[in-house]
Amino acid sequence: MSSQKLTVDAELGKLQHESFKYFLHESNPANGLVIDKTAADWPASIAATGLALAAYPVAVERGFMSRAAAVERTLTTLRFFWNSPQGSEPDATGYRGFYYHFLDMQTGRRAWQSELSTVDSAFLLAGALTAGIYFDADTSDELEIRTLADALYRRADWQWAQNRGATVTHGWKPKSGFLKYRWEGYDEALLLYILGLGSPTHPLPESSYVAWTSTYRWENCYGYEYLYAGPLFTHQLSHIWIDFRGIQDGFMREKGIDYFENSRRATYVQQQYAMENPHKFVGYGRCCWGITASDGPGRRKIKVNGIDQQFFDYVGRGVPYGPDDGTIAPWAVAASLPFAPEIVLPALDYCIHDVKLTKSNPYGFKASFNPTYPGNFGNRHGWVSPWHYGLNQGPIVLMIENYRTGLLWRLLRDCPYIASGLQRAGFCGGWL
Repeated sequence: MSSQKLTVDAELGKLQHESFKYFLHESNPANGLVIDKTAADWPASIAATGLALAAYPVAVERGFMSRAAAVERTLTTLRFFWNSPQGSEPDATGYRGFYYHFLDMQTGRRAWQSELSTVDSAFLLAGALTAGIYFDADTSDELEIRTLADALYRRADWQWAQNRGATVTHGWKPKSGFLKYRWEGYDEALLLYILGLGSPTHPLPESSYVAWTSTYRWENCYGYEYLYAGPLFTHQLSHIWIDFRGIQDGFMREKGIDYFENSRRATYVQQQYAMENPHKFVGYGRCCWGITASDGPGRRKIKVNGIDQQFFDYVGRGVPYGPDDGTIAPWAVAASLPFAPEIVLPALDYCIHDVKLTKSNPYGFKASFNPTYPGNFGNRHGWVSPWHYGLNQGPIVLMIENYRTGLLWRLLRDCPYIASGLQRAGFCGGWL
């Protein structure tokens, strides 16, 4: 990443530090909950809170906060989740060891009639397990962190979350019961299945993982053969915690690659798609890509340069099949850094120095931008999201750290539940 003043490592460190500040300033110190989005009266996201728990060890190592402050925040968060109401009431915090997707920032109760989310609970529990491994000192506070992290993980009833099906359901609501959708097709549920398989108390059966991988789609796009998932984040989130280099399950053994290499190929597919730019969006190119679930300019159809273009708000954008409306998410570029630094660093350079997406922002990158969307937004690169999201900031902090030191990967290698889950899923080789 070229800069007159900063080396690549210094530039990454600055972006990492700015992104981490979200978790310092957009959380409730009384319960540890992290707000989903920087908008007024917005609820907390349990996934963002899990990312915060994983980010505190990085912050200690990088000098962004003291160990004592990180211990205090971590303990507050874990105590809240352990002691919060678990039950079938519509205003509880969780049920069966899982938690509602969105929680009220102050009370910690279910917000927005949201679902009890299996995958967001997985991110929360992965953050808790990270804390339990990192905080290893022989003090009463750090011992309590380890005890609570373990207890929270053991409480999740993964078998219940299957609802008598082969795969795991997306979630549950108190009035209507289980959601009709299940985790099928390759995506961020890789982490969910490994955590579920590793549980010592309510484990998923090995057949659930076989059922999940049987729904995979292997594709050839722009000359790359890979396990398809459209949005870029689906190739990243499980990799925050688990080092998939050199370990393979049955599916990947048959293909002769691993999930890390698959994510590298998916990252290249993103760049190739932007260079081909089939829908002729403004700005797309070698250094302007990163299409994922993100905020957008709004749901409307507008004629741009003689072409009818459909724009969206927050949707799961993906390549090569869409949806795509010209919206780029720089956080998703940063989160691919471990996989393909040779194409990620120039793209980050473009976002920072050309589009100036970190200028005058408290937390690094704004969520997304769209050069195609017409209007005067004070930026020659078009529409820029006014918001920051916890779900964007966490992967920036954590994947930059994995690129620089591999910290998260090293920590979770020492988690017996992760190792057990991987082995029960059929993984072997490498560090396993």
